[in-house]
Amino acid sequence: MQLRLAACAALVAVAIVALPTHAADRLSLDDAFSRVAETHPDLRLFGARRDVLSAELVRATLRPALVLGGTVENAFGTGDAGGLQQAELTLTLASVLERGGKLDARRTLTQSRIDALAVEREGRRLDLLAEVARRYLAMVAAERQREIAQLDIGQRQRTVAGARQRLQAGASPESVVLTAQAALAKAELDRARYEQRLVAARQHLAALWGERDPDFEVMASDPLRLPAIDDFAALADLLERTPELNQFVGERRVREARLQLARSERSADLDWQVGARRLQTTDDFALVGSVSMPLGAASRAEPDIRAAEAELAAVEIEREAKGLSLYSTLAEAHGRYRVAEVEVARLQSDVLPKLGKAEAAAERAYRGGAISYLEWAQLQSERTLARKQQLEVALDAQLALIEIQRLTGQAFVARPAPPTAQGTTP
Repeated sequence: MQLRLAACAALVAVAIVALPTHAADRLSLDDAFSRVAETHPDLRLFGARRDVLSAELVRATLRPALVLGGTVENAFGTGDAGGLQQAELTLTLASVLERGGKLDARRTLTQSRIDALAVEREGRRLDLLAEVARRYLAMVAAERQREIAQLDIGQRQRTVAGARQRLQAGASPESVVLTAQAALAKAELDRARYEQRLVAARQHLAALWGERDPDFEVMASDPLRLPAIDDFAALADLLERTPELNQFVGERRVREARLQLARSERSADLDWQVGARRLQTTDDFALVGSVSMPLGAASRAEPDIRAAEAELAAVEIEREAKGLSLYSTLAEAHGRYRVAEVEVARLQSDVLPKLGKAEAAAERAYRGGAISYLEWAQLQSERTLARKQQLEVALDAQLALIEIQRLTGQAFVARPAPPTAQGTTP
């Protein structure tokens, strides 16, 4: 369930507005998620690691092996012991009797490592999905920047046409036409730059699933549509369930299991041996047996126990430090989003409409000879800069939202924004 939530989280982050699919080369964000989830080596590596731990679990559940042995005594000596005349053969079966719950401690330790691996994999998957969303957003941004450059080209083309009319009428020098043409060339250069940026962003995105020659396009989307997110306190509460903190739950279990294994070493194991001996002189058989136990096991185990206890105590400190870091990052991302939300809305509702009207009025005034070319060109530049500013702020907000959703591990931490004309640029 968390996997799907994570995928949806990044999907919401870039506010995808998908059009009906009519071409095979249109890539949706969900498609990108699927490709990465199926092919990325970081995720496939967890499968190999789990196989290793599963094998270790099988080994951890094995009891000490039985050892079959044989002993020959009083053979190949001198005098009466020469050859095999007085040789005595003893067959034995030996093993170790583990004490202190060592078997259960080994099994618990390995199983806790397997369980922790699942949480670690989920955290890595969430990071990858967020990275997919960021790279997908980079493609969307390049497309929107190219559109803004195309709008600027349209403005500059009208300026060139107006300057030529004034030149033909003898009301303006040729330098004005050349200046307008230079501004048009600069706008065309911007468009070419964004086209190359789009190619680079496509390659960067496709690299996540190993595609070397991508030719897809992203689905139509509007990064200016910003959803209304919850307040900071509600988002901060979600941090307690984030995979980054859940990893410490698994790590605590691992270290508790290590402590239990270290404590089990206080109980010394018993080495036992039983067997049968053939007595050469009487041709009889007799049972033999032995039991041995090392001394001082408890004192030798104490250093490992103290180390395991210290590691267990450090888990809580590490979790506290990570929690503070996540809280700080969430606060920064939430603040960025709120500021950007206000700025995007204000540019859309107030600044851009007024600049559009001012630019249209300046065009009429220039054609009528009431203002100079520089005044009209200045308004065109301001309008283009305002469009770029709005897009940059919206992209920063989308990146902040991706980070918020990556931190919380939740898909719908926001109430969807109602459809408005906010995404359109006049």
